[in-house]
Amino acid sequence: MQKSLYIDPVKCTGCLQCEMACSYEHTGAINPSKSRIKVFSFEHEGRKVPYTCTQCAEAWCMHACPVEAIRQDALTGAKIVLEATCVGCKVCTIACPFGTVNYMADVGKVQKCDLCGGDPECAKACPTGAITFVDADWTGLDRMRAWAGRANAAVL
Repeated sequence: MQKSLYIDPVKCTGCLQCEMACSYEHTGAINPSKSRIKVFSFEHEGRKVPYTCTQCAEAWCMHACPVEAIRQDALTGAKIVLEATCVGCKVCTIACPFGTVNYMADVGKVQKCDLCGGDPECAKACPTGAITFVDADWTGLDRMRAWAGRANAAVL
């Protein structure tokens, strides 16, 4: 059964525990600028909202990559960046409509959420339950995909 991250922005306090856990998991250092999840601040509304890769079914980032450095993990369904293959061209960052593929200038590669191999650190670190890792059917992922399909058909 495929699982996905479910984000409930109402529960987010902006503590940045998710960013710190993610950066530590992937770099060994607590450095939110290296996190694959970001907390966006809506100052006028007084809200904080975590966001990260939604692991799109069509995965424009994956299809746009000229060297096939983004592949789907068979176990988790996550679209992951193969850093050894990535040439740092940034085409995937342009292709992603959500802005969740990030270029890391210090290494000349891109990064995106890989669901931590099926045990996301951001969800484990979130003290309020704003980020949870649940059955993809529960998050409405299939409904979102169906809606996106209808929207794309209407444009064509």
